[in-house]
Amino acid sequence: MASPYGPDLDDVEEPALVPLTQEQAQGLRARLVVFSPWRVLVVQALAGVVLVLLIWLALGRSDWVGSVAYGCFAVWVPAALFVRGVSRQKNVPGAGAALAGIFVWELVKILLTVALLLVAPKVVVDLNWLALLAGFVVTMKASWFAMLWQHRRNVSIAES
Repeated sequence: MASPYGPDLDDVEEPALVPLTQEQAQGLRARLVVFSPWRVLVVQALAGVVLVLLIWLALGRSDWVGSVAYGCFAVWVPAALFVRGVSRQKNVPGAGAALAGIFVWELVKILLTVALLLVAPKVVVDLNWLALLAGFVVTMKASWFAMLWQHRRNVSIAES
C-alpha cells in the first residue's frame, strides 16, 4: 500500500553521479564568486573614515568625532584579527580542525568587541553613545556592501 506521505525513501533511486568534463569544470570555476575578506576590511575602513569625516565636517564636534571613530575601531580591529586568524587556518589538516579554528576566532572577535565597548567610557573623552553606535553600525554593515560589490564585480567579469 502506498504511503499518503509520498514514496518510501528505500524505493527511490538516486541518480548516478557523473563527473564533470574538463571544460565543464573550467566553466564552473569561471562562474564561482571568490570573496576576499581583506577587501571587506578595506571597505569597512573606508566607510568608517568617510563617516568620521562627514561627522567632523557637518558638526565639528570632537566628542562626536571621537565617539564615531571609536565605534568604527571597535568593529574593524576585531574583524581584522578574525580575518588574519582564519586566513592562517587554510593549511590546517582536516575540516573539523578548520571549523573549530573558525569558531575560536569568532569567539575571540566577539569577546574583543565586547571588551572594547566596555572600556569605551574610559578611553573616549566625552563619549557619546549614539555617535559610537552610528560608527559601529555603519562599519559593521559596510561588510554587506563590500560582499555585494565583490559579487557584482565578479559576476560581470565572468559574463564578459
